[in-house]
Amino acid sequence: MNLKQLEYFIAVAEEKQVTAAAKRLNIAQPPLSYQLKQLEKELGVQLLKRTAHGVQLTPAGSTLAEYAKQIVDLTKITEYKVKNIDQGFLGTLRIGATSTSGGVLPNDQAAELIKAYPGVKFELSEGNTYQLLDLLNKNLIDVAVLRTPFNREGLQVRMFPAEPMMAIIPERLLTTDLAKRKSISIEKLSTLPLIVYRRFKIIIKDSFEHRGLQPTFALECDDARTGIRWAEREIGVALVPATCAQRYATSQVKLIPVRHEAWQTNLALVWKTDQQLSPVLAKFINCYKNDTIKNKEKG
Repeated sequence: MNLKQLEYFIAVAEEKQVTAAAKRLNIAQPPLSYQLKQLEKELGVQLLKRTAHGVQLTPAGSTLAEYAKQIVDLTKITEYKVKNIDQGFLGTLRIGATSTSGGVLPNDQAAELIKAYPGVKFELSEGNTYQLLDLLNKNLIDVAVLRTPFNREGLQVRMFPAEPMMAIIPERLLTTDLAKRKSISIEKLSTLPLIVYRRFKIIIKDSFEHRGLQPTFALECDDARTGIRWAEREIGVALVPATCAQRYATSQVKLIPVRHEAWQTNLALVWKTDQQLSPVLAKFINCYKNDTIKNKEKG
């Protein structure tokens, strides 16, 4: 019993005439009659009763017709899904995103990709860089947008342009001098209570110590957005990446770029070096291959 025989049998069962079924299948009647006889021979049962008006299904034939339709339909669905998964039209893409990735994720190309492939399920996991790296290493996500610094071993990395840190200054600390500044030095920051994103604390602390400065850390947090909210409550000056400050800070605070190159940071699109890229993942990665990205892919 093969798919061709089942398709022939379904046509006869629906048309109730061998001649009409042959016409529908675009084949001659003798080959069709031969395949039907072969099918009955292989199953060892009579499937059709020949009458003066055509054919009639036996009880065994009715049962076969029901299952044959399911088998043929499932075969077509399987073929469709396998081909479309191979071409990237179906499947699941699991994306990791940090809280500060909103400026690049999704970009216009990625948004269009998501709209263009309704058969692809997109899952977003949010967390800090270390949490997302853990998910990536455990194969629980396929690709992530992270914030430097992080260990690049075993990763393919596509860097976005560097951005400065931004000082978010609440009104109570905004002196006339600060209000006029277009940038702020770390010397001036050392005189203010600071709110720091914990991942950047070591870099920030080392910079102060290198200059012989003793800063005041009013608060440490694990999310840049939290730092912004506490600055808006006038707890201190939050130090966060520029894109995050511009995206989440309100008019309650003053944003001033920090004049210190060592504090620059990058967003990065990353995936595992030994990872086999699915078609949809490759398409997603290519959404970020343009002139605004400095390609630094490393093993």
